[in-house]
Amino acid sequence: MIEQWGIEVLKGIGRMFLHPVFYYVFFLAAVLGVSRVKRERKNFHIRAKDAYFELRQLVPAGLAAGLVLSVAAIGLGLAVPVASLFLIAAFTLLFSLTGNMRLVGPAYTIGAAFFALAILGGVSVNFPFIQGAFEEADDKIYPSVAILLSLLVIVEGFLILKRGSYATSPKLRTSKRGQIVGVHEARRLWLLPVFLLIPGSTLSLPFEWWPVFTLGGETYSLFLVPFAIGMHQQVSGMHPKDAIKSQGRKVIKLGIVVLIIAAAGYWYPMAAVVATALAILGREALALFQKLKEDGMPFYFSRKNNGLMILGIIPNSPAEKMGLKVGELISKVNGTPVHDEQEFYEALQHNRAQCRLEVFDTNNQIRFVQRALYEGDHHELGILFVHDEKKWGDKAVSV
Repeated sequence: MIEQWGIEVLKGIGRMFLHPVFYYVFFLAAVLGVSRVKRERKNFHIRAKDAYFELRQLVPAGLAAGLVLSVAAIGLGLAVPVASLFLIAAFTLLFSLTGNMRLVGPAYTIGAAFFALAILGGVSVNFPFIQGAFEEADDKIYPSVAILLSLLVIVEGFLILKRGSYATSPKLRTSKRGQIVGVHEARRLWLLPVFLLIPGSTLSLPFEWWPVFTLGGETYSLFLVPFAIGMHQQVSGMHPKDAIKSQGRKVIKLGIVVLIIAAAGYWYPMAAVVATALAILGREALALFQKLKEDGMPFYFSRKNNGLMILGIIPNSPAEKMGLKVGELISKVNGTPVHDEQEFYEALQHNRAQCRLEVFDTNNQIRFVQRALYEGDHHELGILFVHDEKKWGDKAVSV
């Protein structure tokens, strides 16, 4: 029995490499990285992270989450029709074209697939190697799809909570009053491979190695399905870590509520419809409320009277080695109060051998940091500020 399952797992893994979404998410992550670098260079003449950053974030966190979800899905005997996988993949590709990675989240892609499956249920459509793809959709299938959706929404929330606020991207925008202000953007994509049980009756594949086995008198195939989970959040009125972690916790709570309602769908089929609709509307409502909350707050990254707010830190720069953080306020440089980039630069020249900063951290506690300066360091400390538009024109400056 163990040997059989081991073989089926290996075959299921092999099948993932034939799934188009697996390759598409790597391409999409690369596009996100390149577009981010172009924007950062336009704003600051330097990139905060290299273009491969999004690709490096794509797999590691998703693998651990996918393993946990696979155990849960197989343990619960969660079986979803192969037609739903085609629809989820199609909506993933379609929604990604909007450029809003939040729409690649499970609430939207699986939610849209759920309702498309309901509309097409009973229709005989034959894809290559798949017979009567939509005829298999019965009343028991819909709660399974709804539960899969809810579990993935919970995982989405955990990914946002734990990884969404890591190395957010600084950017500049113009406020309604015409002032240049800073915001932080989290635009993420995670690949989540999940083992799922697929009813085997619809498959007529010519591959002898295709995994088919019997469980509880029913025939199933084992798929390692690559799901894409995306997020897109801009933060302007709070520290990015606080705002994004708060959003992650709210998404987790939404997923739990949806899971409870979806589970009732096995006894009350209409509950699965309600759960799926709630997931879509709830996820959209969370994004809307977050935006309205941000719009009602003053800009967090803007000019301050008592110093210079740090908008970004370049990796491996002297500023990072000094322990400076995004959101901290530099009030003095070498004992001289500073209010803009020009004063910051001039204060650095007062002592070419030493850089001593007086900094207020995000808890408004004062601390002192210092570092020996080497030739060229005073030009490349690696700090990104919101620029003074009166003195520097229409672009931000990297100091």
